[in-house]
Amino acid sequence: MAASSPPDLDYNGTGVDEPRAPEGDGYGVAMAILYLAVCVVGLAGNALVIVAVLKLDKMASSATVYILNLAVADGLFMAGLPFIASQNFQNRWVFGDAACKVVMVLDGVNQFTSVFCLTAMSVDRYMALADPLRFARWRTPRRAKAVAALLWLSSLLTILPMALHFSAERGLCVPDPVSDARWLAILSYTFVAGFALPFAVMTASYAALLLTLRARRPPPAAAAGDPERRRAERQVADAVVAVVVVFAVCWLPFYTFNFCSLHQSGVAPAFARAFELVVLLSYSWSCANPILYACLSDAFRKHFRALLCPAAKSSPSMQCDTERYDLNDAAARDVTVLA
Repeated sequence: MAASSPPDLDYNGTGVDEPRAPEGDGYGVAMAILYLAVCVVGLAGNALVIVAVLKLDKMASSATVYILNLAVADGLFMAGLPFIASQNFQNRWVFGDAACKVVMVLDGVNQFTSVFCLTAMSVDRYMALADPLRFARWRTPRRAKAVAALLWLSSLLTILPMALHFSAERGLCVPDPVSDARWLAILSYTFVAGFALPFAVMTASYAALLLTLRARRPPPAAAAGDPERRRAERQVADAVVAVVVVFAVCWLPFYTFNFCSLHQSGVAPAFARAFELVVLLSYSWSCANPILYACLSDAFRKHFRALLCPAAKSSPSMQCDTERYDLNDAAARDVTVLA
């Protein structure tokens, strides 16, 4: 989970045994502002996705069921950021031991649920394109809701044993001291469950999706006369590559820094501050998904415009296109919803 860290680091990277910067120093203030900015953007973006799915799409497809659960997990994931910003700024945890455990449990559950939902969506997107008739009975909203519930439960069972070992007894909300061997086991466990396996499944699913698109591409002469199809295929390709790349860029540095910390006898201030940045990067992933929807999905772009710029309140020159866009209209359109 993003709140995990080496035993001699607090969960956002400040060295426990190293001299700390004075409270309210310039770096601490800047980091607190950045954390809160990510929190505000993440909460607003994911709230917009939730309203779009519930009000305009009404979870009409399995894809939007997963997107709703992803947005809920991402939004709740942002809820822990004010606590982290406070600890960064004050260099101490002021909310008590019980709050430390609760924040860490919620942090881990929402992080893993977000990753698991994105992974399930990648498989769902492949089934939607590869053989929509064959997989139709597996892609109903009802089955997707059952899968999503299972993902939430799996996240809780995955993270609960580790999250409960956080405490604020040393003035910071940090993991209880453990041996290097045990910490390596914890890191390996979270890396495999929270990054390596999901990344492998997403990459395989999206690679298969793109290969299927290429195999079904009409001859060049026919494709030249169908610019809308070529644009849809390009949109799908851009979307799936963006999702995988953003996931890797946001999470791989976090796990890399955690593993590197095992080879340091002490935590240098520069390393501690860099660790804060990679933790912020990992949290920023949860506010990146709504931005990807807005940039790469025609469906959500139309939904967002309908919510943010109602025609009735706009001048004629600024009226938004509020036409109802059915996310489940056809397989080719369905795969343009980000997964």
